[in-house]
Amino acid sequence: MKLKIAEIGDIDKVLKLHFKYQIDSIKEEDKKDGFVTTAFTKEQLKELIEKEQGLFIALKDDEVVAYVMSASWQFWSAWPIFAFMIEDLHNIEYAGKKLSIDNSYQYGPVCVDKSVRGSGVLEAIFDFAREQMSKKYPILVTFINKINPRSFEAHTRKIGLEVVKEFSFNNNNYYELAYDTSKALKL
Repeated sequence: MKLKIAEIGDIDKVLKLHFKYQIDSIKEEDKKDGFVTTAFTKEQLKELIEKEQGLFIALKDDEVVAYVMSASWQFWSAWPIFAFMIEDLHNIEYAGKKLSIDNSYQYGPVCVDKSVRGSGVLEAIFDFAREQMSKKYPILVTFINKINPRSFEAHTRKIGLEVVKEFSFNNNNYYELAYDTSKALKL
């Protein structure tokens, strides 16, 4: 398994994995094991790579088997749910800090192919992305839809993300979680 920061040439492989687990295209029987809600275009992923260096991938036999997206709030602000979260950041305190767009970033979406789930890939790619992003931001922030318990369990139990609040947006209910990026996972 190889972990790396994605390059432009990796976009099609990332989108192939993304399509497999995106809420609008996932097989019905796979939804119970987790899904990704946000859709992405090649142009958006190109911008994520070029401007943020925020797409991290795990490769197995030259196929992308996992990815993590991480970027500044400025990058994510075009999506309504992230704009909503940005407006509320100042109301959240974590690790002794009041959150802001300057001291935190948005982690996720995350996707792990079912062929490698349970093998430590999530922990490895999370820690790889965390290490890269910790150079710019002390706090990771993310959200998980309450109808996605597998993702919630994986991120709280395996990785140690902490719920900082709950919120509703667009008729969905979410957990908002945070993590101190100075803390490496014990792999």
